[in-house]
Amino acid sequence: MDFDIKQYQPVDTLFLWWLGTPGQPQLIGTLKTVRSVKGVSLRYAASWLQSGFALSEDMPLMDSEFVPVEPETAAGAVDDARPDRWGERVIRFLDKPPRLSVMEFLLFAGDERFGALGVSISPDAYVARRLGPLPQLADVAAIEELVRRIVNGEAIDPAQQRLIAPGAALGGAGPKALLDIDGHPWILKFNDPGEAIDMPLVEHATMTLAAQAGIRVAQTRPIPLQAGGHALAVKRFDRDGGQRLHALSANVALKAAGEGMGYPELAQLLRRRGASAGGMSLQHMHELFRRMVFNILMDNIDDHEKNHVVLMNDRGEYELSPAFDVLPSGQALGYQQMRVGAQQADATLSNALSEHRLFGLKPSQAVEQVRSVVAVVAGWQAHFSSHGVTPVHIRSLAAQIDRPFLLEQRLKFS
Repeated sequence: MDFDIKQYQPVDTLFLWWLGTPGQPQLIGTLKTVRSVKGVSLRYAASWLQSGFALSEDMPLMDSEFVPVEPETAAGAVDDARPDRWGERVIRFLDKPPRLSVMEFLLFAGDERFGALGVSISPDAYVARRLGPLPQLADVAAIEELVRRIVNGEAIDPAQQRLIAPGAALGGAGPKALLDIDGHPWILKFNDPGEAIDMPLVEHATMTLAAQAGIRVAQTRPIPLQAGGHALAVKRFDRDGGQRLHALSANVALKAAGEGMGYPELAQLLRRRGASAGGMSLQHMHELFRRMVFNILMDNIDDHEKNHVVLMNDRGEYELSPAFDVLPSGQALGYQQMRVGAQQADATLSNALSEHRLFGLKPSQAVEQVRSVVAVVAGWQAHFSSHGVTPVHIRSLAAQIDRPFLLEQRLKFS
């Protein structure tokens, strides 16, 4: 069931549903506006208390109202059900809700939001905002034009509004939409307005390079655009056939655990809550270390806590999701967004090695991991060229990736 957003009037109560199996939604609980923090709380339903699970560690299964700690957020795992900054922009521009609050953004994000949570206007049935079937590859040109119109503040035909889904991703302000490719949903990312480099193609090249460094990455596919350049299709990893996977950003998971925002802290969360089968948690801890080193060497300083995700399995264990949003930032700041080691966020390999034990690595193992990533990154220019990145754009990126600060660090481990 869905509802007509044109008839929507502001409310302070909505309902959270579990959509792990979309054909069998289950009521999780009641969402309420908390005016003191301009946020949204959650209270579990009695039925969920009997047969459900804690959505995040800061919301244990108990009959209590869980209130957000920070202003203009939602409680615990519910916060990851909100749209990103681009989604909020789309909602503001196209939907023009009569009120702009966290509650409205949760509702208007719609049924295709990230993860397995759904927001409904009813406690008795999952009645959500739906935009209809996802667009296909044949619709990319139309989506490209819609994105251009939204960026420029131009009017849009209401009949085409369904082509832009506002709740598809966790973080970021860049233009994006959803796309169906061979029956699976993908996120379609466009270049930021005014960006001179074909960054969608650069992101594809970076992601495939990361895979060579032993990093699991979300599948990517560059899509040529009529106006030149590319969009990038990224296969959603929170969908598995007909199932939706419960996903927590590192932002939510680390806060719920009472930890700071850092790679070592995330590694320890994986040690404590990670999947035990086949030593997966230790494998993911090692992989997280490689991701951190790769981000440092590729000058990806947009590695904030919403660009890392854990997926919860049926046993309540955490599994590190495939990497996404991995590309050079081109800012040469010399620090990461997350804590790296003893020298906080400093983007140095010595800092990355300083707390290797928290990643389950012995000193010699950590050095070997660094060397393996360095060997891959050393060939980044040839790799980018083989994926169609132009020489002009490679030279521009090299000014940051191959600057002395990073190049000298690579040479120490070559």
